[in-house]
Amino acid sequence: MVAIDSLVEEIADLRVSRKAVILAHHYQDAEIQDLADAVGDSLELARKAQSFSGDVIAFCGVWFMAETAKVLNPERIVVVPDRDAGCSLVDSCPVEQIRAFKRHYPEYTIVSYINTSVEVKAESDILCTSRNAVKIVNSIPADRPVLFLPDINLGNYVREQTGRQNMKIWQGACIVHATFAARKLAAARVEHPSALVAAHPECTGDILAMADFIGSTSAIIDWCAHQDAPEFIVMTESGVGHSLQKLAPGKKFYFLPNENCNCSECPYMRRNTLAKLRDALKNLAPRVELPEDIIDRARLPIERMLAVK
Repeated sequence: MVAIDSLVEEIADLRVSRKAVILAHHYQDAEIQDLADAVGDSLELARKAQSFSGDVIAFCGVWFMAETAKVLNPERIVVVPDRDAGCSLVDSCPVEQIRAFKRHYPEYTIVSYINTSVEVKAESDILCTSRNAVKIVNSIPADRPVLFLPDINLGNYVREQTGRQNMKIWQGACIVHATFAARKLAAARVEHPSALVAAHPECTGDILAMADFIGSTSAIIDWCAHQDAPEFIVMTESGVGHSLQKLAPGKKFYFLPNENCNCSECPYMRRNTLAKLRDALKNLAPRVELPEDIIDRARLPIERMLAVK
């Protein structure tokens, strides 16, 4: 087994020789986050890559995130450590079903969460993130029916916040956020009575009803770091604990196990390792390759989202 220090040195050398930037999502293991040039949410990272002047983007996250980076940086090589780092939300929303919906209901505006395949993005009218989903739906004329996909919990939260009744919601869910149990959160609040609760809107409604703050991964980190409370129960993937401890080392953060694995880790995100990152930079593979027409069509709903003020 190669020592971590040796792998870090190899990656540092390859970063220079490949003229590469390393991007890491908040849900990655700590050792990957520590050597990344930027750590953040998926769209945030893809946009940061646009200000990079090199040749290669190594995206340490899941495949759809690397696809988005390729759409926004088509002239660059985009690699991922593990091609099988997927997403349950992407899997829940096959593009053939979206095309069929469009044929039957052409009057609907399709709002797609960033957690979708590039093919689904290309079929969408506008994209959103967990941070701006309410604003995006509010930007659509009230008389236009909306299909929100693919996350049912984020969709329900958006419908509640916007009061939008003419909105269909896809039935996908995140295998991490959707399986947090309200009874475990209730018990944790009894155990830690001074703790505030921060929850990602991919959680179920009974979890969100107990939250002091609801927001995206980056928003949760920022909120927890700037609150005066000494303790927090954080209802999202536990990888954010690394950033939280860096920003607020004097605070305590508790992560609850979900019902699937008695942990709060995304199994897809955790497929990436330092050894796989080293190999991806060395071999320039697995590489994201997208047809030009898909890139052009997927970029349009992203640009529409970014234009919403």
